Amino acid sequence: MKTSSSFLSIGEPPSGGGTNQLLLPRGFALFRLGFRPLYLGAAIVALLGVPLWLNSFFGHADVAPGVNVLWHMHEMVLGFATAVVFGFLYTAVKNWTGLPTPRNMQLAAIVATWLAGRLAMLGAPALTAACLDLLFIPIAISPLLGVMLRSGKRSNLPLLVLPALLFCVNLCFHASVLGWLAVSPITAIESGILVLAILSTVMAGRVVPGFTRNMAPASVPQSFEWLNRIGIALIIASSLAWALSTPVSLTAPLATGAGLIQLSRLAYWQPEKTVRYPLLWILHLAFGWIGLGYILLALSVWGVCSTSTAMHAIAVGGMSSLILGMMTRTSIGHTGRPMRAEHNERLIFLSIQGAAVTRVLANILPFEARVPLLIVAGCLWSLAFLVFIVRFAPFLCQPRIDHREG
Repeated sequence: MKTSSSFLSIGEPPSGGGTNQLLLPRGFALFRLGFRPLYLGAAIVALLGVPLWLNSFFGHADVAPGVNVLWHMHEMVLGFATAVVFGFLYTAVKNWTGLPTPRNMQLAAIVATWLAGRLAMLGAPALTAACLDLLFIPIAISPLLGVMLRSGKRSNLPLLVLPALLFCVNLCFHASVLGWLAVSPITAIESGILVLAILSTVMAGRVVPGFTRNMAPASVPQSFEWLNRIGIALIIASSLAWALSTPVSLTAPLATGAGLIQLSRLAYWQPEKTVRYPLLWILHLAFGWIGLGYILLALSVWGVCSTSTAMHAIAVGGMSSLILGMMTRTSIGHTGRPMRAEHNERLIFLSIQGAAVTRVLANILPFEARVPLLIVAGCLWSLAFLVFIVRFAPFLCQPRIDHREG
C-alpha cells in the first residue's frame, strides 16, 4: 500500500528551467518566504560553528571564550537544526493551507530573534543567554499555529508537538546550566537530537518515496502504512526509553528494533535505483544513517560503543545529510529552477557524507587517529556548508526566476 506524500511535503513547483537568466527579476527577496533567511542563517551557523568548536577543543579558547562542548552541542541542535525545522515548516504550512506564513518584516523580526540567541550564546551571562535563546521557538511557532487553526486543517497540528518538545529540551538545557535542574545539559541536548531524529523519520517517510517515484523513472518505491507506523512507534519508544534511562533490557532491544525497521523501510524505497540522482541518494543515505544510528545507540547502551558515536551518526550522517538534501531541493525548486543536481550539489553531498564517516570513525578507531579524523571531519563539514552558501545565497536573496511568489 502506497501512502500519499502530501502531508509534510513542501512541494516542488514548476521550475523555470527555460527562463533566460538575463530576465532575472530585480529586488531583494530574502524575507519573502521562511526557508530563505532561515536556511541561509542555519548554513552560516553550521559553517562557523564547527571550526570555532575545534579551535576551542585544540586549546585556543581565547578566540571565542564562550565556545565549549556545551555551546557546540547546543548550537548544532538548537541553533542550526531548529532554524532549518522552522524554515521547512513555514514553507510547508503555506503549501498545505494556501495561507501566508510569516514574510517581510514579521519574518525579519523572527529571524532577528533567532540571531540574538546565537550571539547571546557566544558569551553573554548565562541567564541573559537563556532568556534571549528561549524566545525563538515560541515566537516562531505562534504564527504556524494561527495559520493551521484558520485553515481548518487541524490534522497537521500534532506536527507542532515536535518543535514544542525542542523548546522543552532547550528549557531543560538552560535550567541545567543555571543549576536549577538536576539533569545533565548534555543529556538534554542528546534528547533534542532524538526529537529531531523522530521528526526526520516522519518527514522522510512521507516525502522520500514520492520524490523517488517522481525523479527516478525506473524505481517503484513502496511505502507500507503498517511498517511506517511500527517504525515511528519504535523510534519514539526507544528515544523515550533512552531519555528516561530505562533498564538496558528495555532500551537496547527497542533501539535495535527501531534501527532495523528504518532500514527495512528504506529497502522498500529502492535506494539502488537512485545512484544517478544525487538529490535522491542523499535523502536515502540520510535515512540509512538514522537506522544505523539507532543500532549504534543500542550498542552504546550495551557498552559496546560510546553514546557520542551513536549521536554523531544520527546528527551528522542522518539529520545533517537530510537537512542539506532538503535545503538544496527547496532552494532549487522554490526559486523556480530546474530540479537537477550540478557539480556543486554533488560536492555538498559527498562532503557531508565524508564528514559523517570520519566523525564516527574518530570515536571508533584507536585514540592516535582521533585528532586527524576530527580535523578531516570538521573540514569536510565546513566545505559542505561553504559550498551551499556560495551556491545558494544568491538564489535565496533573489526573487524567483519564474516571477512567481515565494
